[in-house]
Amino acid sequence: MKKLILNAIVVIMLASILAACSTQQPSASQDPVAKETPLSLTDPAGNEIIIPEEINSIISLAPSNTEILIDLGYKDKIIAADTQSQILGVLSENIPYIDLMNPDVEQIIALKPDLVLASGMSMAEGQDLLKPVSDLGITVAYIPSSESIEQIYNDIMFISKVVKEENKGQEIVDNMKLKIADIKAVGDTITNKKSVYFEIAAAPSMYSFGKGVFLNEMIEIIGAKNALGDQESWISVSDEAVLAANPDVIITNVSYIENPVDEIKSRLGWESIKAIQNDEVYYVDNFKSSLSNHNIVIALEQMAKAVYPDKY
Repeated sequence: MKKLILNAIVVIMLASILAACSTQQPSASQDPVAKETPLSLTDPAGNEIIIPEEINSIISLAPSNTEILIDLGYKDKIIAADTQSQILGVLSENIPYIDLMNPDVEQIIALKPDLVLASGMSMAEGQDLLKPVSDLGITVAYIPSSESIEQIYNDIMFISKVVKEENKGQEIVDNMKLKIADIKAVGDTITNKKSVYFEIAAAPSMYSFGKGVFLNEMIEIIGAKNALGDQESWISVSDEAVLAANPDVIITNVSYIENPVDEIKSRLGWESIKAIQNDEVYYVDNFKSSLSNHNIVIALEQMAKAVYPDKY
């Protein structure tokens, strides 16, 4: 499926530099060769990492992280990225692009980055594919795909701490919260809630989600209910399950086939589903709805207008 669903901030421990006044040694501020003590953080995956004093070169191995870095003003410091970030079309085509499922470790090391921002996919099956990189002293921070909107806030703030742009990070989070609050204020007034089936992978291998996924939160925020909300996390879906749920609205963000809306409408046996009968099948932007970062608010607005065009 071919999609990234892809994520726990922690506290900083900044060691104080002692000014040896009693022995009349120069303080850190007076000593021309004194350096700031490196910043120690715990990444969202629970790893202790040391943040370089200066970050001038970054490798981003997740498109969600790439978009956050760009909006923090760090686009020009991204010297390589994953191939999904390349599809976004937001970075120069002249930089190297790396397979995040099978990263070229030698290439990463040769680029000598100050920082590597990786996703949970680089720790597949408990194997740290980037361990040879961190073993050489290069800072590697893992940011697993977030399961909730709150975790997305935390991830944005973690990245902003790492690149020392906390004010910008807080501004991004605050803007998210404002937009979500505006939409939720309308959603909270809706009493006759429509049921929504949200498809993230098309037939014959259909996938969707139940509770414990930020997309489920988004359905609830707009004042609707997840047709498969009695299930947990990401799920494989059968024709029978969708027919039994009989959703009022179907949303798809599938982008790897042509005309996913028409494909859903033409499925044999789905003619009795209310969403098909009432022509309420809609597409929302794949990247905006699947990447766990601040741009989910764009997908949230698209979902709101699709499900309740008379309300939003």
